[in-house]
Amino acid sequence: MANTLCFHLCFFVLYTFLCQTLTGAYNSGFSVQLIRHSSPNSPSYKSDELHMHRLGSFYQVPKKSYAPNGPFTRVTSNNGDYLMKLTLGTPPVDVYGLVDTGSDLVWAQCTPCQGCYKQKSPMFEPLRSKTYTPVPCNSEECNSLFGHSCSPQKLCAYSYAYADSSVTKGVLARETITFSSNDEESVVVGDIIFGCGHSNSGIFNENDMGIIGLGGGPLSLVSQIGSLYGSRRFSQCLVPFHADPQTSGTISFGDGSDVSGEGVVITPLVYEEGQSSYLVTLEGISVGDIFVPFNSSEMLAKGNIMIDSGTPATYLPQELYDRLVEELKVQSSLLPIDYDPDLDTQLCYRSDTNLEGPPLIAHFEGADVPLMPIQTFIAPKDGVFCFAMAGTTDGEYIFGNFAQSNILIGFDLDKKLVSFKPTDCANQ
Repeated sequence: MANTLCFHLCFFVLYTFLCQTLTGAYNSGFSVQLIRHSSPNSPSYKSDELHMHRLGSFYQVPKKSYAPNGPFTRVTSNNGDYLMKLTLGTPPVDVYGLVDTGSDLVWAQCTPCQGCYKQKSPMFEPLRSKTYTPVPCNSEECNSLFGHSCSPQKLCAYSYAYADSSVTKGVLARETITFSSNDEESVVVGDIIFGCGHSNSGIFNENDMGIIGLGGGPLSLVSQIGSLYGSRRFSQCLVPFHADPQTSGTISFGDGSDVSGEGVVITPLVYEEGQSSYLVTLEGISVGDIFVPFNSSEMLAKGNIMIDSGTPATYLPQELYDRLVEELKVQSSLLPIDYDPDLDTQLCYRSDTNLEGPPLIAHFEGADVPLMPIQTFIAPKDGVFCFAMAGTTDGEYIFGNFAQSNILIGFDLDKKLVSFKPTDCANQ
């Protein structure tokens, strides 16, 4: 997802994930465990079946339900994102928020909430928390947020919009956040700025309790806790779409999030005025031994694609996408599906297992990142695998979380670098 300054498309899929925090020594960083939506550990394990929505023309909801066994905390598969568990306030209240590197604001639904979407778990009640402190409208934190205003009570009111037309409105506040850990210990961080959302709408389901912004702006979670854990950096390792539902990935923060060792490649982050997204330069994509450049008719622009954990599909220039599809057809031993009303025009194949198709290599500036079929093809329904990329002409290009899976990706906001290391994230 992205705010109004960081516009991009959001996309919807079969599975979602839940984040639970694993902590290390204070000042050395900590990790977050990403748990599959279909895991029995999920709070919504016995909940309703998942649903898949379509934005644009990438996927349609199949006529037959195909919800995986044992969904995780988020019941419906809202946008292919990951959910991160953190605890707000004193006494603590569990909040499961969508992890989004494409936006900055950390927010949760709060009472009173007259214009809010239905939420299964109790909402955060600011009046019951001893550590809840509203942010005044003349504060530096308020002025740093796009879309802020001054409420009649002189509090920092906000309206924060996303590219899928979702909107959260409320007030900024300071609050204590607690991260849980596997060893029953907790890490408590005070004075975290978050949005107490009193009017929230959009494409959410009853298990989504807010969004955890991990962008590069000053109000993102990684920026706010960076000084406490050594640096403004974090790494993620996302479990692939087709992984066993029992498996999980991780997000690590601070000095413990280094991506090092054999196989690491590094590309520079490109910053633009008014942007807090993680922009990098994609030079092209190879299909087997055939290199397909990002564009063939104009100079390559720096920072031409965003790495976004909040968007499942990878969005490419229409010309590049079309050339990739043609090359995949040439190099695949299977015949593409000619027509299926559930699949629209996406490149799809019939197969009982994931394709043995040609590997792809994403050529970022200074970093060649291999992508196997498990990262580039997904199953919208049984016996069908579809290319998990799409073409667009809107000029906003995204390296989505399908392609990011099984890669340990490190974001260093201070050094302005992104590191990639092929990794089995299920065993990380």
